[in-house]
Amino acid sequence: MKKIIKTVFAFSFIIYVFALVMLLFMGGRGFTFTDLSLLEYIKSSSNFVPFKTISTYIQAIFDGSMNADIPIKNLVGNLFMFLPMGIYLPFFIKKIKRVGRFSISMIVVLFFIEVIQIVTRRGSFDIDDFILNMLGALIGFVIWKTNFVQKLLR
Repeated sequence: MKKIIKTVFAFSFIIYVFALVMLLFMGGRGFTFTDLSLLEYIKSSSNFVPFKTISTYIQAIFDGSMNADIPIKNLVGNLFMFLPMGIYLPFFIKKIKRVGRFSISMIVVLFFIEVIQIVTRRGSFDIDDFILNMLGALIGFVIWKTNFVQKLLR
């Protein structure tokens, strides 16, 4: 039974990573060819102010200043996009048993993804995306640590 679970996890992880790459790098946003240098592009398309986007979206939900689907999809999507990583990472990397190691690993992964998005101009660097992705991954890690999941894997 344990071998079947590992096989299913491995297969589902491959599908998850493929979907993640498609969402993050191929998600309908064409390459941005501009005359801007990389530094100018980073300045014009990045958000380094924590909770700026999040608070804008939350305010828009309450005051109706934009279609509610946009902020909800953005907030919930970023929150849940990395929730599975909170389960997969400690499953495949046995040294990641504690929240500290998990957090450091996820910070590295998320920072790497944000940098690739900005360098390839397939997105922007948004600290709020980083925060929501990290929170989602931590929720997944908490699910991973539950007795139910641990008993399932024994």
